Amino acid sequence: MKFAVIGGTGLIGSQVVRVLNAAGHEAVPHSQSTGVDVISGQGLDEAVARADVVVNLTNSPTFDEASPAFFQTSMENLLTAAQKGGIGHFVILSIVGADQVPELDYYRAKVLQENILAAGPIPYSIVRATQFMEFIDAVLSWTTDGDTVRLPATPIQPIASKDVANAVAEVAAGAPLNGIHNIAGPEIFPLDELGRTTLSHKGDNRTVVTDPTAGMFAVVKGDVLTDTQAHLAPTRYTDWLA
Repeated sequence: MKFAVIGGTGLIGSQVVRVLNAAGHEAVPHSQSTGVDVISGQGLDEAVARADVVVNLTNSPTFDEASPAFFQTSMENLLTAAQKGGIGHFVILSIVGADQVPELDYYRAKVLQENILAAGPIPYSIVRATQFMEFIDAVLSWTTDGDTVRLPATPIQPIASKDVANAVAEVAAGAPLNGIHNIAGPEIFPLDELGRTTLSHKGDNRTVVTDPTAGMFAVVKGDVLTDTQAHLAPTRYTDWLA
């Protein structure tokens, strides 16, 4: 099968390309660096031509109120190109629990992306993942003040990007789900505890203070960013840290 992986040079996209090609498929990465622009539409028709499946792993450059416009425009342009190209399966990556956190602009934008795809003309699959292990350092940096990191005790179920890529590749190579497939890490941690574990492993002397008002995850209610019924990936957080 031939795959057009849009956003195929990023953290997840580059790994999806490798996994698919290693399995004997032809996966071609496309991004701004290869002349494809999902906002202007430049290069999209050529990128999806003769592909069987489009995997869209592009992401908004910001997580704020501008993100819905990015997903609206990019999805409309991609679906138009995919329909013209006769694409039989369109795959996107989203977030477990995104529809449960309307307070976050970015999560609302990802739900908008899902809805545009589901309402579109092409058979589709949505892979929803929990928070990437690779992003934990960034989460810590957002609420660091000197030697103190303030974090809420929001339940988080971190997943390694390689496990996300494997799941996306598997879904993309299969029949369209016309629905959602949830994937998650094997363990659930309070975010503040995850922060302490991360800093301890790195020998970082910052102190984590539990603060229910700190950072973007403060608005998350309950355990909506976790899913014990999801397909559980194998990589544990401490193994990933090691």
